[in-house]
Amino acid sequence: MLKKFTPVQLVVLSFLAVITTGAILLMLPVSSLSQRFTDPITAIFTATSATCVTGLVVVDTGTHWSLFGQIVILLLIQIGGLGYMTISTFFLIFANRRVTLRQRFLLKEGLNVYKLTGIVSFTKTILFTVLFFEGLGAFALSLRFLKDFTTVKS
Repeated sequence: MLKKFTPVQLVVLSFLAVITTGAILLMLPVSSLSQRFTDPITAIFTATSATCVTGLVVVDTGTHWSLFGQIVILLLIQIGGLGYMTISTFFLIFANRRVTLRQRFLLKEGLNVYKLTGIVSFTKTILFTVLFFEGLGAFALSLRFLKDFTTVKS
């Protein structure tokens, strides 16, 4: 069934699937601090904004969403920022599976590059660079937060 779609259509459908899944998860009571269902418009808007990395919000993230909801939003930001196709390719590479020509075309469309040569190594470079800088940022923030939030007082 997926073979009927063009690579561009599959990229769009992939983002729609991610946004829909994110919206459904954000509507659940476990996603909000009040333990109530979040209205669909708020959940869809938040999921779309997170996936498309626009940063717009309808409700305050820190006061409306629970830890679970914030993790869902974080994952949507990661998927949107790196791109669904990049993450899919990473898992194929990680599982030691070959990336087919069709998957390379999808990746080419998802990353908006013009040629197929080196697309898998380009994807690896993107992922490892992002993970390196995110890890570096997390380490730096941890050092800063340790100074302010230590539990042991002298």
